[in-house]
Amino acid sequence: MGVFDIFSGWLTSNKTSGSLKDCYIYDLQVETFYKRLAIESSTNLIANAIVRSKFFTYEKGKKKRASNYYLFNVAPNQNQNATQFFHELISNLIYENEALAIMINDQLYIADSWEKTEFTLRENIFNKVKSGTLTFDRSFNESEVLYFKLNNERITEVINGLYKSYGKLLAAGMNNYKRSNAMRGLVEMETLLPQTEEESAAREDLFTNQFKNFFQAEGGAVLPISKGMNYKEVKSSSGSNSTSRDIRAIVDDVIDLVSMAFNVPKGLLKGDLADIEGQVDSFLMFCINPIAELLNDEINRKMYSKADYLDRTYLKVDTTMVKYVDPTSLATALDKMLASGLTNVDENRELAGLEPIGEEWAQKHFITKNYQEVEDYLENGPNVKQTSMRGGE
Repeated sequence: MGVFDIFSGWLTSNKTSGSLKDCYIYDLQVETFYKRLAIESSTNLIANAIVRSKFFTYEKGKKKRASNYYLFNVAPNQNQNATQFFHELISNLIYENEALAIMINDQLYIADSWEKTEFTLRENIFNKVKSGTLTFDRSFNESEVLYFKLNNERITEVINGLYKSYGKLLAAGMNNYKRSNAMRGLVEMETLLPQTEEESAAREDLFTNQFKNFFQAEGGAVLPISKGMNYKEVKSSSGSNSTSRDIRAIVDDVIDLVSMAFNVPKGLLKGDLADIEGQVDSFLMFCINPIAELLNDEINRKMYSKADYLDRTYLKVDTTMVKYVDPTSLATALDKMLASGLTNVDENRELAGLEPIGEEWAQKHFITKNYQEVEDYLENGPNVKQTSMRGGE
């Protein structure tokens, strides 16, 4: 609806002069699309980062690709790959503040809804668990499920509360921009005009159709005016004070609020490449690593026993793969780690994004001869003859 709607109500021929129907009043609505865009963008960033992570399984302190490695990195169930699974899991975690996964026949399924009964001195119980079209007719103990809870309060409820005011402000700003930049005009008419049905229909067509086409024309347009009428355009005095940048500033505020809520750097949401490395580091430290630790803790406490964990048989979510690093830029650091015995060849290959060799020699650790034991240094100084790390002559 626009300016032409004001003219749409010219009364019929039983009056000597026309009057207008009630003017169109803009119904202020809260615009939710910008909030939804910011939340969805944050959710996708977090989910994509978790998908980029690797779920490594260890057996007695050594990496081993056990069944859980395949389960969490490739196919949690027969209908979803790991990417789809974790996108759904993270989405539930963010929107509902909690997520539930159940293990059926060695496969993981994400629950859509459930009822939780909490206890203090015994396991919690999950009833009416529904996944897809299936509602389970049994209860699940706490030890039988993977239950993730993000915060004490649903962060989306806080965002919705904050957005009530900003949504109205955004809608008002958009409405004000439209009004300020819309065409307006006055029509001067003689007091006495012919009131025949034909003349009244012509005036009705002028105000409802011809004015509409005239105002909406993108190129040149001509408006036919009947004898006794005079159209005069009215310049808006507030048009120069209202620009689309005012609306963008409110949108930026909405993005900033969502960014603060999820600990996602606002530059990543806006696609700002300035200091991208620092933004990614902040994203990993304050957003991704805590979620990875949440996944770590829940998986290890449910899928591994206390004895296994203490014996260093466990699962670890490695987020180092989230941040892309050019392998050539790591050459010096990798060489130093290999020379100091910190890593072996296969571990260096994994850090560089390459597949491990798997040979026995690639699992060995090396150390350069210019390293000296601290006791020797303190006793004899830096020029003492180096001893072999292997012993012998």
